[in-house]
Amino acid sequence: MIFQYKSEKQDNVYVFHLFGELIDREQPKPMLEEIDRVIAGGNNLILLDMKSLKYINSSGLNVLIHVLTKSRKAGGDVAISNVNEKNKELLVITKLDSIFNVCKTIEEGIILLTQ
Repeated sequence: MIFQYKSEKQDNVYVFHLFGELIDREQPKPMLEEIDRVIAGGNNLILLDMKSLKYINSSGLNVLIHVLTKSRKAGGDVAISNVNEKNKELLVITKLDSIFNVCKTIEEGIILLTQ
């Protein structure tokens, strides 16, 4: 399944809805370029909604870390919402669940980021 995304702004947070499988560093290139533009424009709060992301591997995790690093360097932060059990296991095994703000819902993530 191919990786796709959709973005929207809610409050002061840019929400990126991820779809499909994130298994290659080249797949999310358009999303990363958009995130770069968003951050360059002074918007450094990013929420990655993984509700429709079926699978992620180590390359996909590197993409998430890249987004987190960019956002934090700009004084912002990243939250991840709606993580399925399989992807949640991967975050726990890699201990990335302790680095990312992992939330159950988009709304919870927005509240966390805007406090």
